[in-house]
Amino acid sequence: MKLFFNLALPLFVLDQLTKLWVVTTFPAPPAMPRAIEVIPGFFNIVRVHNTGMAFGMLNGNPYSNWIFGTIGIFAIAGIIALFRRGAFPDRLSQVAVTLLLSGVLGNLTDRVLPNRGYVVDFLDFLPPFYEKLVPSSGGHFPSFNVADSCICIAAGLLIISAFCQPTGKSTSKEVDA
Repeated sequence: MKLFFNLALPLFVLDQLTKLWVVTTFPAPPAMPRAIEVIPGFFNIVRVHNTGMAFGMLNGNPYSNWIFGTIGIFAIAGIIALFRRGAFPDRLSQVAVTLLLSGVLGNLTDRVLPNRGYVVDFLDFLPPFYEKLVPSSGGHFPSFNVADSCICIAAGLLIISAFCQPTGKSTSKEVDA
């Protein structure tokens, strides 16, 4: 519970405040896009509406908010149930699921807010050589937000924690002589 209040809640609030700032600062699509160039040729702040999932897949599908909203609700319920059963015994996995919870809540909130119905993405990066890898991108990596960052970091931490042995457990079996 302490991790929720110290990590998940502040990140959720940061996610929602940054999205609110973007929605109130930038014109809504399909108006002329506006970008704030933060690091020329590398990082911009933009406004993108995403009803789909990662990389804009299924964006614009009339049922995508329902589908991904339902998935988000089930994910939150599953995380809470697994957490209560002790499925995340070490600190690393607990931090990971706390980040995951924050990210899922952030994007779910966007989907259900009145007059919204889409996830607000705004972090726009132009990584070197990305245009060579994905020519149709114009060099822009798909836009994302704070919640998406929490989800991706959580996934990485969960993978790492799967290979780490929880403290207090031994990998070798003792054999009676």
